[in-house]
Amino acid sequence: MGLSPEHSIDVAEALRHARYDGAIWSLNCEQLNVNLMRLSVGEGIPAHVNGELDVLLAVFEGAGELTVDGAAHALGPGVALVVPRGARRSIRCLQGPLVYLTTHKQRGGLMPT
Repeated sequence: MGLSPEHSIDVAEALRHARYDGAIWSLNCEQLNVNLMRLSVGEGIPAHVNGELDVLLAVFEGAGELTVDGAAHALGPGVALVVPRGARRSIRCLQGPLVYLTTHKQRGGLMPT
């Protein structure tokens, strides 16, 4: 069984063509949700709680801050973190663009609370 085109991405190529913030590539397959995210300097994801799933976050470029339950964590290239379900989290780009991949088990649409 091979990989279909939607199951891979050239991150550098995607970034060359990205002109907006947010998810610049997504894959929602049978078992996983995966999103390649891009944020400009000063932009972010507001505080929210994901009560259902742990989320893996891996940074490709830029610098930022992930706040989890009030504790700040530095983000930069090569940093990978698992944010536990039920934790209140937010992300802010400090030097950008901040580019990171998120993944978690498959579930319904992304609607933060």
